[in-house]
Amino acid sequence: MDPLVSTAWLEAELGAPDLRVIDATAFLPGDPRDARAEYEAAHIPGAVRFDIEEIADTESPLPHMLPGAHKFASRMQSLGLGDGNRFVVYDNSPLHTSARVWWMLKVFGVHFAAILDGGMPKWMAEGRPFEIGRDLHRHGHFTAALDREGVADKGFVLGLIGQGTHEIVDARPASRFAGEGGEPRPGLASGHIPGAKSLPQTEFFNADNTWKSREELRALFERAGVDFGKPMVTSCGSGVTAAVPLFAAYLLRKHDVRLYDGSWSEWGADPDLPKAVGA
Repeated sequence: MDPLVSTAWLEAELGAPDLRVIDATAFLPGDPRDARAEYEAAHIPGAVRFDIEEIADTESPLPHMLPGAHKFASRMQSLGLGDGNRFVVYDNSPLHTSARVWWMLKVFGVHFAAILDGGMPKWMAEGRPFEIGRDLHRHGHFTAALDREGVADKGFVLGLIGQGTHEIVDARPASRFAGEGGEPRPGLASGHIPGAKSLPQTEFFNADNTWKSREELRALFERAGVDFGKPMVTSCGSGVTAAVPLFAAYLLRKHDVRLYDGSWSEWGADPDLPKAVGA
């Protein structure tokens, strides 16, 4: 299964016994939109709602950090998601949160996972079928094994500064990267990780919410000064939109990419960590 599937492909596959569809919609703190209410008002037939705030390490002071393997497996099972399934993830969020859930699936060992190109906006604009109400499903059996090579922590990122061995790609808006204006979460410094390159997640998408072509994606990285010959770490505000450049790199067959799960929510809150400002 291609990691990026079309709306036409998904509609034709609906009802396949091994296919599971996941609604990964989530929003920034303070956004008046309600992901649960929107899911219940309209979702792709058979889709289950994946709540990144709850399927997380809820004991961590940082937002939606990866849960442990046991909790992830338990939540996947409760959603009726199991081993051997093919997963298609979509969202209806300006944060393109399907990329975060796709990454979570991959780091916990899922082999067949894809993102729906264009997400819910394209699906609805094309008049494709949808359901209302809550999800109904049977219990599944899911085995989770965390691939730690896909995750970066604070210590790992700190060790990269000044070494020139990796590229650090920041998916936040350019103004936040430059340290202009405040962060949406309180208590965070402004700026970016020293040596990071700015590549806002919004630049990866066309006006109709579809992903840009692979040629355009490669050009984005090149214009940002990212050396594809080096391993990459992606970062953002809280580890969600960092999955966008990671997925784009995956589409370009680059797999030596880690996501910094704590991202600026962790880095910007620690006064002892180095910070840079400016473009």
